Amino acid sequence: MISDRDIARWRLHSQLLAAPVGAADEVVQTLLAVQAENPSQSAWAVATRTASPRQDDLGDALADGRVLRTHVLRSTWHYVRRDDIQWLQELTSPRVRPIFEQQLQPLGERVSQIAEAIEQTLAATSRRTRSELADALADRGEELTGFQLMLLLGFLELEGRVTSGAPRDGEHTYALFADRVPEPRRLERDEALAELAVRYFSSHGPATERDLTYWATLTLTDVRRGLAAAEGRLASFEHDGRTFWHAPGDAPASAPPSGHLLQLLDEMYRGYQDSRWMLDADGVVPRGRESAIGMAIVDAQLVAGMKRTVGAKAVTFAIRPHRTLRKREVASIHDAADRYGEFLGLEARVRIDA
Repeated sequence: MISDRDIARWRLHSQLLAAPVGAADEVVQTLLAVQAENPSQSAWAVATRTASPRQDDLGDALADGRVLRTHVLRSTWHYVRRDDIQWLQELTSPRVRPIFEQQLQPLGERVSQIAEAIEQTLAATSRRTRSELADALADRGEELTGFQLMLLLGFLELEGRVTSGAPRDGEHTYALFADRVPEPRRLERDEALAELAVRYFSSHGPATERDLTYWATLTLTDVRRGLAAAEGRLASFEHDGRTFWHAPGDAPASAPPSGHLLQLLDEMYRGYQDSRWMLDADGVVPRGRESAIGMAIVDAQLVAGMKRTVGAKAVTFAIRPHRTLRKREVASIHDAADRYGEFLGLEARVRIDA
């Protein structure tokens, strides 16, 4: 009989945290989208799923446009492959766009005028940072607060008018969508719902239909329609009164690495809502307000909160356990810290707080 722990371990494989793959763009393609609100930490979310983590791996994919960093699925940033952005945006943006429209109401009719000015600016010179766009708008007499400009750019991303340009000195830039996605892939709605279901449950499964409604900001009706259209391409089982969907096949055997240091925005946590707490089979993690910005996972269980501090020569991981850690769990956390430190080119230090 399958347990919560079994499901969590299965997800390590689905999400490439166990038996990682070759390159960053392969990770993004497999997971379909990777939350990327914090660029420095989300870069590790991608890299830790590769067999040989390198900082320039994702950087190269962002530079040449194979991977874009843009608002999609929910009202936040995600990494997504260029081949997937158009159909995914068309499918999921209608329920997200009103969030931006409501917050942009104070700008009134100026929204359309400023949007055109942004597109004209990017058409003249691509790869503009947000501050450069703000200056260009100010030169046109269109003063915006930083928050207003952030909202408007997010709205234009959802509209398929603007997306990420090649990073400049590590800083996010913007470009015209048409320039970065010259041959967009489009799908009919039922085909898109089916592809979304297959790829989400294959890369995040076993998971529930309510997990997908949260992840993609869709209705249960839409998710069930996608599952029906994907008939025969997914498998399922019943557990704890819910149906869990996954790629066909049996649960995979355990594979290294067993320890992971991740941000709370990582897909292993944020990729679910209905069944998120498969990560805590023993119920030791407080269910209130999230007090840590990171987490230590060992054998697919969230055993501690984590805070990362990057210095000139070393990166320090402050670990706050949710229970007494076993010797092998501490060793797994040290191994995870060493991998992360090597990725950053820094000495890794672990401090376990009482």
